[in-house]
Amino acid sequence: MTNEKDETNLLIRMARKLFVLRCPESSAEDKASAKAEVLEAVFAEGLAGHYAALCDEFGWTVDQQKHGELKAKVAKDLEQLEEKINDAVENLGDSEVRNALTAKAEYVCKTGAPKKERELAFKIAEDKTVAIGHKLDMVFSQLIMSIFDGDYQHMKVLIDRCKALLEKGGDWERKNKLKVYESVYLMATRSFKEAGDLLLSSVATFTTTELFPYQTLVLYTVVCCVTSLDRVTLKKKVVDSPEVLSVIGDMPHLETLLNSLYRCDYAGFFGALPGVADIIKGDMFLEPHLRYFLREIRKVVYRQFLESYKSVSLGAMAKTFGVTSAFLDAELARFVVSGDLNCKIDKVAGIVETIQPDTKNTLYQQTIKKGDVLLNRVQKLGRVIDMD
Repeated sequence: MTNEKDETNLLIRMARKLFVLRCPESSAEDKASAKAEVLEAVFAEGLAGHYAALCDEFGWTVDQQKHGELKAKVAKDLEQLEEKINDAVENLGDSEVRNALTAKAEYVCKTGAPKKERELAFKIAEDKTVAIGHKLDMVFSQLIMSIFDGDYQHMKVLIDRCKALLEKGGDWERKNKLKVYESVYLMATRSFKEAGDLLLSSVATFTTTELFPYQTLVLYTVVCCVTSLDRVTLKKKVVDSPEVLSVIGDMPHLETLLNSLYRCDYAGFFGALPGVADIIKGDMFLEPHLRYFLREIRKVVYRQFLESYKSVSLGAMAKTFGVTSAFLDAELARFVVSGDLNCKIDKVAGIVETIQPDTKNTLYQQTIKKGDVLLNRVQKLGRVIDMD
């Protein structure tokens, strides 16, 4: 299942193929290829639980003979794992018992056992574990299952557990792994700025290849950072980053967009944007946020351009961006109405005038508003105390 087979976790590879199957814009050819690869992995790895669930979800015909063989294989493997656990308990030490219990927990997780059964298996293994590092590894295995299930609420619980364990100890490699897992959660919940900060700190020390290869890490880093970093910081941490430069050439649209944004080549930026949108559309973590990304990145580029001018003709601005005046007029109008751009459009004169924000007045209004809220709370508290 692709050339990432040696390092990317099986369930993550399957999740990406299932994303293709679930995506309404995927071509029939892509869906057929994804289905073939998923079924190949299911039968090769004996994933009985996943087979039944996938057939039910996608309306595939269940091959009863193969399904029976899968269930028999799982039962046999679990029996062998139980024998190893019993042997370790009777004849070996605590570390061997822990290893045997962990192997069983990871197996029931991989084969698609019910959630409660998976959690119980990991709890039993964790109760026999003393070392913080081994406990963290178990939580990472459960995080992978949460990603496969798309259960980001449970993923947050597991991330918090990792942080609690790391407060008691833990090596730098596992700390860096947690940063990547947390960045995936933050991307999935549309916290691009926080995700970008974590990804930037992981670029030079990335070892979490069970989730995705290094090139994908750079993709996520650039996508999260171009909407959240100012131009100077973007240049220092992303555009000139040796780690980013080492692989971004394999993604020409992304490289053009990043460099065009920094160099103020706005026509080049808009030329590369559709290609980057296609990349995002094909990624299971980023695709739900495609419209948000396109809106945020356009806000960034319009603000960057308008910062240099007190006023500029709509036609000249449209020519710079390589778009029509009508398109640009409609674009800017939406952002002005929503309060995302500090400018006004003189349609008669065909001019865009920038408005310098009155930061002092804004701060004053915010302070008054917060003061009113505080006074109301104090008055409510005073009434409660008087009643008592």
